[in-house]
Amino acid sequence: MTTQATLERPARPLARLRDPAWYQEYGVYAAVAALLLFNAVFTEHFMTADNLRTQLVQVAPIVIVALGMALVIGTEGIDLSVGSTMALAAALLPLYLGYGLVPGLVVALLAGAVVGAVNGSLVSLVGLQPIVATLALFVGGRGLALVLADGQLKQIVNPDLLALGTGSFLGIPLVVLIAGVLALAVAFLVQRTTFGRQIVAIGGNRPAAVLSGLPVKRVLIGVYVLCGTMAALAGILATARLTASDPSSLGTLMELSAITAVVVGGTPLNGGSIRVLGTVAGALLMQLLRATLVKHDLPDSTAQIAQAAIIIAAVYVARERRSR
Repeated sequence: MTTQATLERPARPLARLRDPAWYQEYGVYAAVAALLLFNAVFTEHFMTADNLRTQLVQVAPIVIVALGMALVIGTEGIDLSVGSTMALAAALLPLYLGYGLVPGLVVALLAGAVVGAVNGSLVSLVGLQPIVATLALFVGGRGLALVLADGQLKQIVNPDLLALGTGSFLGIPLVVLIAGVLALAVAFLVQRTTFGRQIVAIGGNRPAAVLSGLPVKRVLIGVYVLCGTMAALAGILATARLTASDPSSLGTLMELSAITAVVVGGTPLNGGSIRVLGTVAGALLMQLLRATLVKHDLPDSTAQIAQAAIIIAAVYVARERRSR
């Protein structure tokens, strides 16, 4: 016997495509798949192993920074200082590599953690808006990096550090492997730990989190410390890959790339949710889009316009989902 429910059942898949929630959940993966399919058909030599390896190496630092940014945005915050933190880590490396690789890495990573601690303290203890608190180090951090480097590009000759940028393990570039391990670690942090659940709770409703006794200030500082440390790590890997420390340009506009990856990946700017896999896919989508346009001899300005359109679409979809 045919019922009304039976007649409506075939239309459900089409109905899902009209639902903003579907696009926020799965849109970024569909876009990556569509872009790969387009390049497989229309872009010569794009789907070769060497080119795909290059794309992954180039996107790895963005993924690392975006993972930290996703944690911050999950608390309904923002961190505009990640690019400057990368530059600061890069400026410190040549100063301490003479003591060995480990001391150099530790100092650079500690610098990122200190930047994050300052940002987190300004947000949680002083009560500044995240965009204002991190804007200060967006400007001051790069200025300090230039002072430390005497405003000069410095070549990196330490073979152990350079191996981080050019080496591989089981055929996988080390920078890609590090980004992948961090993605798994952040996913575990968000989904399986008390700290991760506290991040989401604070982003979803901070007053309620305070009333329920959650250590809101401590969690916020911890989130910004993680974000700063990841940005410093990205700066180290980028320096190793470029074989030079250039604080004047390293990390420029990285904060925008990271925010784009997070938003396009489905993490809402108003916090309360963190999509780790979506963030990785968002970073990959932006990288593939830029590479595709370059392969078709289109200027970089076209890629920036396309990225802006994707950001607007992602924010619109998120707003439509909240309004329903």
